[in-house]
Parts: sequence; structure tokens; C-alpha cells
Amino acid sequence: MAIERIEQTILRNLLFTEEYYRKVVPFLKADYFQEYHEKIIFEEIADFASKYDKIPTQEVLAINIQNRNDLTDDTFQDSLSTIQGLSDEWVDYEWLLDATEKWCQDRAIYLALMRSIKIADGGDKKISKDAIPGILQEALAVSFDEHIGHDYIEQAEERYDFYHKIEEKVPFDLEKFNFITKGGLSNKTLNVALAGTGVGKSLFMCHAAAAALTQNYNVLYITCEMAEEKIAERIDANLLNVPVKDIAELPEVLFTSKVQEIARKTQGKLIIKEYPTASAHAGHFKALLSDLSLKKDFKPDIIFVDYLNICASARYKGAIVNSYTYVKAIAEELRGLAVECNVPIVSATQTTRSGYGNSDPDLTDTSESFGLPATADFMFALISTDELEQQGRLMVKQLKNRYSDLVTSRKFMVGIDRSKMKLYDVADDASAISIEEDTGEQFSQFAETQNRLSKFAEWNV
Repeated sequence: MAIERIEQTILRNLLFTEEYYRKVVPFLKADYFQEYHEKIIFEEIADFASKYDKIPTQEVLAINIQNRNDLTDDTFQDSLSTIQGLSDEWVDYEWLLDATEKWCQDRAIYLALMRSIKIADGGDKKISKDAIPGILQEALAVSFDEHIGHDYIEQAEERYDFYHKIEEKVPFDLEKFNFITKGGLSNKTLNVALAGTGVGKSLFMCHAAAAALTQNYNVLYITCEMAEEKIAERIDANLLNVPVKDIAELPEVLFTSKVQEIARKTQGKLIIKEYPTASAHAGHFKALLSDLSLKKDFKPDIIFVDYLNICASARYKGAIVNSYTYVKAIAEELRGLAVECNVPIVSATQTTRSGYGNSDPDLTDTSESFGLPATADFMFALISTDELEQQGRLMVKQLKNRYSDLVTSRKFMVGIDRSKMKLYDVADDASAISIEEDTGEQFSQFAETQNRLSKFAEWNV
């Protein structure tokens, strides 16, 4: 007795087992079948089921094959012979699902490798070699989704355990930020700092990245504004506790020893990757993650994107759209990346001072204000004044917080040392409250209603 090929097992169960068909057909592709007549049979089964919402009989399948005029005599005879040989023999369902999934994975990887080789050899001029990591990653990700939803009654115990499970978070080294986020940033979240030019967006992210590194986390810092070396310089100032302007004056031996000391104290890694302004989107970042995984065995625990407004959108490549739509798309794509990679993403958005003070915004201003806050999980404003600068303070105002209640510590102060790119904890005092009241008219309505966001900073579409 000849051993049945897995392709034949799959085809006959597609024809005779409706439960199996509905489970696996979303994951099957005609290209997975090596024999051309088997591709034809699969296409006919899938087309019929899609049109009539039921599986064809052998007779109907044979008639549909016979009515095709694009088949050679050999392909037609092979197709009929295969259809006639399909039988309703029992096979273990769980085994069949596992075997089908493995077959799909093997075929996807094989086809991806063949396609990648063709691209690398110049056989496909329409696709850049830069697409190869993404093609391979997509193939490696082929998997049947076994989850069909949460049963509220039956899974009550599991839900209770989930409520009491300690959530994995990436903590800050700033007490107030840990307090308002209940211990740090959760995976699958988008966290956004809002600030005007020169207030401290990049400083905040560099500080948070440095803090995560020292706490043994793997950090990926994506910059679309400054060069990799400039970001590294800021992180050097923070971690080495040396003013930025003095970094270049350090003797090489001293500089190297300080960096080595940092390396000894952490098990984490920090990768900084630069992209030209407005040229990279979430798809590029996903390909980068694949590259880092393959080449450096690096998987980040947290990702920083500096900054949101000067990223591109994968959804609107080359399209001319309004700023609300574009920024919202970028935010949604970044949050999707956070969910897919199971990490928190930290980014920033820029706004103009005039936008805050606008008491009569037009429709674009009002509409746009809801684009980014609607997508972000945590959003806060960084506020600076001349008086705050003199005191070495930066005001933080919560705008949206899915981690906890906005009422608690809605506004608070952190210390700032711009020369060393550092933030630090400070106690709130009367002078801080006074400053807050002076700036409150400028920011309170925006923070309370989320409709005072100005047009986001200039970016290239």
C-alpha cells in the first residue's frame, strides 16, 4: 500500500470535513501545492466554497474542472484521477491540524527562500533586496490561530488569575512616572510625549532609554531626526554623567573605561538606528527587527521612535492626505507594531506654542487633536518656561492615561539637567504650584479636552 502524500490528505479532508476546511483554508495558498493539478483542485474547492458557503461534492468538482478551458489534457486527466481517488477515510483531527500547519510553514519558508534568492540574484527587478528580511519574516510567522475568543462564563477562573497576575513592565527611574503608570510601561502600548521645539522631547527619550539600559533591558532607539552618533552622544552624557559639550574632551582611556563600566553593570543592549526624515515607517522598523534578530540575536524590550511626526506612513505611501489622517495613521501603525512585537513603544510629537494658546481653533485643529490621543495609551505634555528653566525644572501634565486615573498627579515637576541630558525626581513645592498656575491658562483646556492640539510639527508627506 502506497503512503498517501500530505497534499492528498489535505485535499480529501478539505472535501469531506467542513470543520477542517473552515479552520485551515484562511492559511492555505495554492502556491503551497507542488503539483499543478493539485493547485487547480484546491482553487476550485476554495472558489466554490467562497461562492456558495459550502464544500462541493466530488461530482461538482469534476464538472467544474471539465468546464475549464485553460487546462492541458494531461492536467485535466491528472485532476480527474486525483478527485476520483479522494476518499472519506478517518484521520485524527488534531494530528491533521498539526500536520497541515507544519506543511504550510515548510512550504512558506521554502517559497520565501526561493523568492529571496531570485531577488538577490537580480531576477526580480521590481522588488528591492531590502525586502528580503520582511519576506523571510512573514514566512517564519505562518501559524494557525487557535484562539477563538474568550468565553466569559467558562473562563472566569482564568480571568481571575489574569487580574492577579503581575504585569511585566519596563519601569522608569523617575518616581512620579512610575507612580502614574503603576510601575512602568506595559507591553503592546504606545506612549507619547508632547512638547514644543527645544523643550525636551529627545532629552526625555534619551534619558528613558538610558534608564532602561541600566535596568538590564534591551533597548532599540530609532531616530528620524538626529544622527546615530548625536543620540549616542546624549546617552553618553547621561550615563557617563558628563556634560555633552565635554564628551569630546575626555581622554580615550577614560571614555572607554567609563563605557566598559556601564557594560559590566547591565545585561541589556542598546541599538541606535538612524533613518532619513519622513522616509521610514512601521514596515521598515519591522524589517529592522527581523534583521537584528537574525544578525545580532537582539530582541528589544522597549522601542523608542524619535519622533512620530517625522516618520512615514506605510498606509499612505506617496499619497497626499491631510495632517490629521496622516499622523493618526502613523500612530496606529506604531501601536500595531507594539502589539505585534509585544513591547512598549515610546515616541513624541511636536506642537507649536501658538497652537496651545489658540482660543478659537478651526475644524482642522479640533479634529486633529483627537487623532493621536485616541490611539496613544499614555500621553503627556512637557512644559517649560523661563522661570522653570532657572529652577532646573520641567512641568509634566498628563493628557491621557490608560494605566491609571488622570486625577492623581495630573501635573507634577521633574528636575532637568540639560547639559547632561538627565531628568531626576524633585519634590513639588509652593513655587512650582505658582508656576503651574501661571502656565495653566495656556495648557489646561488642552489637557482637559484634548482639543487644543495644534497642527502637528512640520513633516514631509
